[in-house]
Amino acid sequence: MYDMNDAELPRSSDLIPDGTFAKVTMVIRPGGIDGQGEVDRGLLKASRSGGDTKMIDAEFTVLVGPHAKRKFWQNFTVAGGKVDEHGVSIAWKISKGTFRAMIDSALGLDPQDMSEAAKAKRVLRGLADLSGITFAAKIKVEASTNVEYGDQNRLDRVVLPGEPEYARIMAGEVVPPSPSTHRTPRPASAPSAAAPAWANTGAPRAPVTAAPAWAAPAAAPPAQPAPPPPQAPLANGPAWLNG
Repeated sequence: MYDMNDAELPRSSDLIPDGTFAKVTMVIRPGGIDGQGEVDRGLLKASRSGGDTKMIDAEFTVLVGPHAKRKFWQNFTVAGGKVDEHGVSIAWKISKGTFRAMIDSALGLDPQDMSEAAKAKRVLRGLADLSGITFAAKIKVEASTNVEYGDQNRLDRVVLPGEPEYARIMAGEVVPPSPSTHRTPRPASAPSAAAPAWANTGAPRAPVTAAPAWAAPAAAPPAQPAPPPPQAPLANGPAWLNG
């Protein structure tokens, strides 16, 4: 017999408001497909639509403020799909720019700083090194194009050093939201009722690997459990590993 009376009540299904600024941590949820190199073994996942597209499945957690511990999920294409005139994946170029911005935001690097020291900090052993990175973010609400599901939170953009909100976000302060003007409205034919909670395809899976030590410039809230020790870095790993 199971007594459910002392179970925790479900968290609100309300979305994080569009345009919210927050300090977030990103963890990559392994999808079982090998990336390039030993570090990315089993890291990637295939697109549901088939083809040659490979992605990383990212889970974002808000660290502080009124939305602390709230999560949202997003895929980033790292290989395959449409290519440019040089044969390079267009989606990968977009993802790569976002990942670089995450590093600059996490480490407080000036995006225009191309000194050898700054460039060294942007070199990864593999995409798995991004798992656990903590940075300043702006969150948006993305309208669902599938009538079976509700709208979802997504990463609007990374907030970089030099922007007026950056220092306040990284300090854990509450910054007034700035709703995204490019938000696509829900199609008129979509039902107004929210999708059932179990229909959320972004339900989290437990991460397989621990976050790298470099990824937390500020300690996580005390209420969160401490992660297991990170794996020992490979030779010539990123400059920020192990402090």
